[in-house]
Amino acid sequence: MDRSKALAALSALAHETRLDLIRLLTSRGEEGMAAGQIAEALGIAAPRLSFHLSALEQAGLIRSRKVARNVFYSVDARGIGVTIAYVLNHCCCDHPDVLAACSNRRDGGQGEGAGSGTEKT
Repeated sequence: MDRSKALAALSALAHETRLDLIRLLTSRGEEGMAAGQIAEALGIAAPRLSFHLSALEQAGLIRSRKVARNVFYSVDARGIGVTIAYVLNHCCCDHPDVLAACSNRRDGGQGEGAGSGTEKT
């Protein structure tokens, strides 16, 4: 991945709605979800949803497929992985603290230290 593609992907992820979209679609796997289902699940109007889906698709983080009249969206796991790998390999340069944080169990979005067995005093 080149720098401009990495920046486009990171920029696309740097929005609350788009991050919610990635989280939702990741849980649906390869099957994905129809645009109407996504709009209903996230409470987003169709034009706004279309804008965010387009940004994520252009950044290579999701893909779409048409089935009859519906467009289904799913996460492009490789695109997300390549983006994360770019940050780790080209920005963090294998820094031990970054690698340790990556190897910790997921904290469910609870913040620093949650689920890692460490406490701040």
